[in-house]
Amino acid sequence: MSRPQQVARPIVRSLQQATGSAATCPSRLLAIRQFSLTPSRKDETTTSTPAEPSAETHKLAADAALLGQTKPPPYPSMIKQGTEQQLSQFLSPQLGSRRRRAALATTGNVPFEQLPYQCFQEARKVLAQDREEKVAKIVAETAKIRRLEAMDASIYRGGEAYKQKRLESLRQYVEKLKILADINDPMVKRRFEDGKGDMNKPIYRYLAHRKWCSMERKIILQRIEQFHIVPDLLPKFEPTMAVQMTFRGYKVSPGATLNSRITETAPTLRMQVFDKGERLISVVVLDADVPDAETDSFSKRLHFMATNIPWSPTKNSLPLSRLGSDSASPDMGALTVPWLPAFAQKGSPYHRLAVFILEQNNNSPLDTAKLQELYDGQGREGFSLKSFRDKFGLTPVGFNMFRTVWDENTADVMARHGIPGADVEFTRTRVMSLKPPRKARGWEAKRQKLKYRHLWKYTKRIKGIKY
Repeated sequence: MSRPQQVARPIVRSLQQATGSAATCPSRLLAIRQFSLTPSRKDETTTSTPAEPSAETHKLAADAALLGQTKPPPYPSMIKQGTEQQLSQFLSPQLGSRRRRAALATTGNVPFEQLPYQCFQEARKVLAQDREEKVAKIVAETAKIRRLEAMDASIYRGGEAYKQKRLESLRQYVEKLKILADINDPMVKRRFEDGKGDMNKPIYRYLAHRKWCSMERKIILQRIEQFHIVPDLLPKFEPTMAVQMTFRGYKVSPGATLNSRITETAPTLRMQVFDKGERLISVVVLDADVPDAETDSFSKRLHFMATNIPWSPTKNSLPLSRLGSDSASPDMGALTVPWLPAFAQKGSPYHRLAVFILEQNNNSPLDTAKLQELYDGQGREGFSLKSFRDKFGLTPVGFNMFRTVWDENTADVMARHGIPGADVEFTRTRVMSLKPPRKARGWEAKRQKLKYRHLWKYTKRIKGIKY
């Protein structure tokens, strides 16, 4: 074999493999182009002349610039090759790890439970057998609960209290068995990662709670301690509900400092509860750092309140801007105090805007007219969350927060909403010392007479001595 044939054979073989793989696997098309002076790129795409951006596009870009974020592009259906950062720009993060995304790109339309991997199928058989055992235990424990409910409580030494305690223990054990029956099922994990899990089932609520406790809850607890939410607003607080906040479609991290124009409209809350059943909740947004010049201290101001909002594990989004509008559905709750934009006067420190979710005890609705009479208008000033909680029997379950400072848009926002105080500027009062003036001392101070003129060049601006 000649030398040119030895050199050309690997090239021909690679081209044949590329052509064959492109014909057999449409999801991984390889671009074959003619010889040119420029090297080829795997992520090369055709370009076209972009259209002129509209006014709405400019507005969205301005909002993203104020938040320091970029609007993610729509997720395409095909998988591109590249680094993890490049893949994250084109793929939904709900698809899981990079290994799973690569598997989705290479397996085509094969159902997940029918993947041709022997170890995977054998493991599914073991998991199915374990699930049957757990289901049998659930049936036995459920029958035991029915028998216990039908029995008379007088046969027990503890009476009715012992019977109810025993029933509660058995019900908790049944819920635990329901979770253990599906905790290792790959189909359950896949549906949960894709965001298609039914939150009415305990396994998906358990997975969601475990995911929330892994990072998001730790961040919320850190913000509560870092910004002294406890004890400034509540003497004790432990969140049990996941609360995320978005302004104009952009997710806001807890404690972020936002521009006044972004917070001019009410946010959208994404909330998730982890226990079954429907309940009534209230949403309260308050400013914890309102300066009071007369008393030289800080007070609190109520910025938003909504009550009697029905909530369940299957719900996850609550747009606060729609509450009280004509397009709002009757089951969204009642708007008690409308949204007041977040603002801070010039010279004042940052203001902590706290968002609290409070659960109404026994699902009893609150009197909206009474709340409006108490807290709307002048009742916003000096609002106390602890007093509101104790007066109406509420339990705080969720929390999030953001901060606001004086910026270039604050004066315009205050003018548009008729909020006075845009011309107020807070300055620090200089406290003069009460000590008597001290005479100049030291070697330089003793030699400031004219006869020591030749030594003045060695002095270093002695305070209180004029040349």
